[in-house]
Amino acid sequence: MTTFSELNLPGPIVRELRNQGITDAFPIQEAAIPDALAGRDVLGRGPTGSGKTFTFGLPMLARLMGAPSRPGRPRGLILVPTRELATQIRERLDAPANALGLRLLEVVGGININRNITALAAPVDLLVATPGRAQDLINQKKLSLADVEVTALDEADHMADMGFLPQVRKLMDLTPPDGQRLLFSATLDGDVNKLVNRYMHNPVTHSTAPVAASVSTMEHYRLLVGGRDSKNLVVLHIGAREGKTIMFMRTKHGVDRQVKKLRREGINAVGIHGDKGQNSRTNALAGFADGSIPVLVATDIAARGIDVDDVSLVVHVDPPAEHKAYLHRAGRTARAGTAGTVVTLVMDEQIREVRDLFKKAGVDATEVKVTESSPQLATITGARRPSGTPLSPPGQQQPVRRQNNPNNRSDKRDSTRNPRRRSRSGSTQRHRPTRKDGPKG
Repeated sequence: MTTFSELNLPGPIVRELRNQGITDAFPIQEAAIPDALAGRDVLGRGPTGSGKTFTFGLPMLARLMGAPSRPGRPRGLILVPTRELATQIRERLDAPANALGLRLLEVVGGININRNITALAAPVDLLVATPGRAQDLINQKKLSLADVEVTALDEADHMADMGFLPQVRKLMDLTPPDGQRLLFSATLDGDVNKLVNRYMHNPVTHSTAPVAASVSTMEHYRLLVGGRDSKNLVVLHIGAREGKTIMFMRTKHGVDRQVKKLRREGINAVGIHGDKGQNSRTNALAGFADGSIPVLVATDIAARGIDVDDVSLVVHVDPPAEHKAYLHRAGRTARAGTAGTVVTLVMDEQIREVRDLFKKAGVDATEVKVTESSPQLATITGARRPSGTPLSPPGQQQPVRRQNNPNNRSDKRDSTRNPRRRSRSGSTQRHRPTRKDGPKG
């Protein structure tokens, strides 16, 4: 095992990592960091949870140290497909950046752009951005990429899947053509390969696993649940298990509906999807990460880039549409060598198509017929009977009835105003969210 101190990283970075209890490099870090430090263009491909953020982030910081930056003109740029991934990268690199005296900034859609504009008024060394928000800031002449010395594209295949590549190309065209480029992706074919051919100079490729390979510490099951009613009961019993659980649905409406079902049975669940505001998504992920909310229900927007420790079970409540989505969903568990279980709930009419999906994904899975009360379900997932005591909608407090002054005008106004104005889905009416990056998931 190679240590970070052996990779020629700056001493302040090594000391900061050591303070965090991080000393040994993952294989892709050991392979790619020396080339990135030497200024070479790097193509990286590795399984989720393999440590890609440090692989490109630490060399970027090392190459940016010791030189000044100007307001609105970063010298390093990291482009990512989702807000959550941007936040995760910024949090991961904040401490090493501070150790070198560098300023790292995150700009993403879903928040007021004026906050980004204010932040860019001071010098910024490394910018982490979603493509849409970066372009908005450039259009308003608050951001320039003319000084960018090194650019990283993370989850490039995901950006391709989300339709971001025209924006990415437009942004890359604004960076100096002789700059260093680091590109990380689960696959390096199709549209991603077009990016490579257009922007990278004699890149060196580092790959730590075949694309279709699953993590060895991950167990896969296809749970044959019969019809929809039986499936719904199975989901509720799985949701009542101990430990962190991520449940994946195909649609936003499916997420909202599933969260309601779980909370009606006393299961503390929260949902994230593309229609959720940034604060809602941030709070949901924070509660899930700290364990106060054990069940996260999500569309595929959360299948990449959500790095939450100790997720012991991933449930495909709705089987994914294609095999790459399966692998990225499954990658939320068994990260960095830890163990995890992935189960796919399969109704009778889905058996053939789901078997085909697993073949394409290159995943061997045990197939088990279960009901909500079967011992096999409890053994595989830890399922148990839910309490049945309903919980309030996430983030909503129970109303407090004030009785001390019935003639108080504010009390009258509160009691006569309709506090139960709700959308058709049953959630409290939302303000229209600000512009989001890319398609809603």
